[in-house]
Amino acid sequence: MEINGVSLHHNTTHGGAPPPTAAFNGTGGGTHAPHKMILTHMTFFWGKNTQVLFSGWPGSSSAMYGLALVFVFFLAVLVEWFSHCNLVKPDSNRLAAVLFRTGLYAVRTGFSYMVMLAVMSFNGGIFLAAVLGHAVGFAIFGSRVFKK
Repeated sequence: MEINGVSLHHNTTHGGAPPPTAAFNGTGGGTHAPHKMILTHMTFFWGKNTQVLFSGWPGSSSAMYGLALVFVFFLAVLVEWFSHCNLVKPDSNRLAAVLFRTGLYAVRTGFSYMVMLAVMSFNGGIFLAAVLGHAVGFAIFGSRVFKK
């Protein structure tokens, strides 16, 4: 098989993955400027050198990694709050209540996807911060312990 004039056939007798070709490193067979190939983790790893949600963030700074952990934790708590809150009064206009609940649902879904994307960094600390955030959020907002 060829993509942009680059053969993708490879020798599999050694049992390994095919070597990187121009089709995979962004050169497109020499027709475009080369791009830097980014390798991502596909298994959990521990360490502060990771990328979470945004390019270059948190970088290699311990303080920024700590901030990323706190951000993901509070984002997960916020998702749980949105999941269990009832901000619409029973005597509200039905159409306004539906629109408001739909907006809250959209925000909650967006925050949920942000937590999911953060966890997809495969960083163990980020994963634990997300799980702990969801657990604390559920304990506060979803359980009967803190309800009136």
